[in-house]
Amino acid sequence: MKRVVKIWFEYGRIYVATNSGEIYSRPLEAFPMLEEATDDQREAWKINKFGDAIRWEEIDEDIHLSSFYATDEPDTNNVIGDVFRRFPQLNVSEIARTIGIHKSLLSKYIYGTKKPSEKRTEEILDALRQIGRDLAQIRA
Repeated sequence: MKRVVKIWFEYGRIYVATNSGEIYSRPLEAFPMLEEATDDQREAWKINKFGDAIRWEEIDEDIHLSSFYATDEPDTNNVIGDVFRRFPQLNVSEIARTIGIHKSLLSKYIYGTKKPSEKRTEEILDALRQIGRDLAQIRA
């Protein structure tokens, strides 16, 4: 059984070495919670007792070794990502709370590591449009 023996971060990627000598790498965009974490938070990891997952307690992130087997890179060319890049002042946590999904899932949509259904895309865009309407109603 493959076990994680070492992890490190370099050039915007996370690397994992296993007991069988293999090295896997994924872009940090694939793990939005890690991408947003500080260097100190990223370094505060622990390997689980089975050796097949890594835990970051402070940022509440768990990554299984199998997550590194994928070779596809994030697709940042998506409508949700475009909106959040265009309006960086949007708070991902609060938008996620507003639409009733976890921040990490919305982050994965933004970074293109998960693709929302058409219905979910419209829910997100509708929530953002509603915020715009609410802002337009503000009077001095």
